[in-house]
Amino acid sequence: MDNNKTPLIETMLFSQRIAQLSKALWKSIEKDWQNWIKPFNLNINEHHILWIAYQMNGATISDIAKFGVMHVSTAFNFSKKLEERGLLCFSKKEHDKRNTYVKLTEKGESLFLEILERYNPENNSVYQGALPLKELYGKFPDIVELMAIIKNIYGEDFMEIFEKSFNNIENEFVEVDGKLKKLSVEPVG
Repeated sequence: MDNNKTPLIETMLFSQRIAQLSKALWKSIEKDWQNWIKPFNLNINEHHILWIAYQMNGATISDIAKFGVMHVSTAFNFSKKLEERGLLCFSKKEHDKRNTYVKLTEKGESLFLEILERYNPENNSVYQGALPLKELYGKFPDIVELMAIIKNIYGEDFMEIFEKSFNNIENEFVEVDGKLKKLSVEPVG
């Protein structure tokens, strides 16, 4: 793209508008997220790693860094802390000795599911802020333009994993008595 075709003032104002709105939104999201996971003695990076490990069922440290939007050393160090707590296990694959893989332990999956179950929309300011739009239009904002920007920054595979993780939650969980519960899978045979 040739930025010279767009006036400099327009590009600067767009960039700053996005920056300031994103910072304000992130501050609210960060507070809500920290309050949600606080009872489980986790920080946001640790919870995000659990989320990615659950969704990918055998993610590499590089996958976690990429999809968690964090430095590889951050992904590794927080994953090690989760391993020390018995929530993740590290492994190498027979066909891939270079990469370190992480997977949730039973304890880690149980904790992840308990955290989802404890989600309370009343304590989520972004949800509360979007609720008037949902009431007006009958649905939450699609944020398609924001997703297109993210796709152009992080790539198609980032967005595929992003969408897959939310589709998995949508397909694997149901609401029971106002809480999210994982659907039971009946054993075959």
